[in-house]
Amino acid sequence: MQYISTRGVAPDLGFDEVLLTGLAKDGGLYVPEIWPQFSADDIRRMRGLPYTDLAVAVMRPFVEGSVIEAKLPQLVADAYRSFRHDAVTPLVQLGPDFWLMELFHGPTLAFKDVAMQLLGRLFDAVLSARKERVTIVGATSGDTGSAAIEACRDRDAIDIFILHPKGRTSEVQRRQMTTVLSPNVHNIALEGTFDDCQDLVKAMFNDAPFRDGMRLSAVNSINWARIMAQIVYYFHAGLALGAPDRPVSFAVPTGNFGNIFAGYAAKRMGLPVEQFIVGSNENDILTRFFETGDMSMRGVVPTLSPSMDIQVSSNFERLLFEFMDRDGDAVAAAMTKFRATGKLDIGANRWTLAREEFDAFRLSDEETLAAIGAMYRATGQVIDPHSVIGVMAGMARRRSAATPMVALATAHPAKFPDAVERATGTRPGLPASMADLFAREERMTVLPNALDAVEAFIAARSRVAHEDGR
Repeated sequence: MQYISTRGVAPDLGFDEVLLTGLAKDGGLYVPEIWPQFSADDIRRMRGLPYTDLAVAVMRPFVEGSVIEAKLPQLVADAYRSFRHDAVTPLVQLGPDFWLMELFHGPTLAFKDVAMQLLGRLFDAVLSARKERVTIVGATSGDTGSAAIEACRDRDAIDIFILHPKGRTSEVQRRQMTTVLSPNVHNIALEGTFDDCQDLVKAMFNDAPFRDGMRLSAVNSINWARIMAQIVYYFHAGLALGAPDRPVSFAVPTGNFGNIFAGYAAKRMGLPVEQFIVGSNENDILTRFFETGDMSMRGVVPTLSPSMDIQVSSNFERLLFEFMDRDGDAVAAAMTKFRATGKLDIGANRWTLAREEFDAFRLSDEETLAAIGAMYRATGQVIDPHSVIGVMAGMARRRSAATPMVALATAHPAKFPDAVERATGTRPGLPASMADLFAREERMTVLPNALDAVEAFIAARSRVAHEDGR
């Protein structure tokens, strides 16, 4: 399996190189050169497989030729052993053919664990085989950081630096990152928004001397391996609800577009998906695009669903690449114009094609609280302020009641206890493993929104820099 950049200039790479590279050197994102294909019979043979066996079957084509190909079953088994539910991503019925897929049973209570617990092990396996060390840099709007830190803590071949927007995550989200005191973990509270954090990470990757000198790698969803691992739970849900003999639809609360792009990838691989629904909060650039074709950046508004407080959805570039017939030059031109003007225009024909597969819906903070409360009173189900946006999006934009609808629950309600308590009158408790979270020592460094300051901080602490005598 070879991978190509969405901007068409960076060299094609195998899986190991894509894993360690993260962002392509031309600023694009890596995608498979050819989508693996599963026939209806292939998918039928997956029925009844445990999650770990299904994960191996779905992901194996992506790692062909990799040093981890033979190790994949063991790496997958190790990754999901710590999950609190045997099904890993169980389905809970909310109504007639309406389901909630709980993706928060991993160690940090968020869907990011599904990919990150595997990603850390993939890094270890590849770096061990190569006898190399890397510096991981990542940006988080709340959940990616804690999941990445948990996956990479105490690993000898990795130093990890996570940027989060100062004061713009929930306290639980922040503490899950800043109370990990492992020497290879470094938390940066950036004076800015998540988009600022994300822009700095991309700028570091585009700074060739720094990138090469620090041997930078990425754990954000710009890294293809993240998307690869998330494809699995779409197959898991589809199979449970009748695929391939029955289509299924998905409603996904999303800001960076990685989670829902994994569903699109599953469809490209053969899973019959009738409809995707994007759920947005007041930072609704994706909803505006799918409703009207208008993708224009606005200021980021802090909300009760901070993981979605994003205006630059990095993974949308992967979808753009597909709808632009995989024309890297056209994608590069469109993204350059988007950065210069704040507006992205893909043309009426391509927007019409996108609308055939995608719908969208938005909720304000007030509507989010009302929805959490109404869901609790109607079903007894306590849902966090991100997941409830997915549920409401699925209810509002569902095209066919005859097609099973799966809303993705992306975080445990205990990660956002203040919002949930306001909505329901009940304060969700943390699992026993995190009961002392608010008593733990925190460690983080506040830095300005400035590339030179962040690069200097990383260069002073990365073991890659020290071992090379810098």
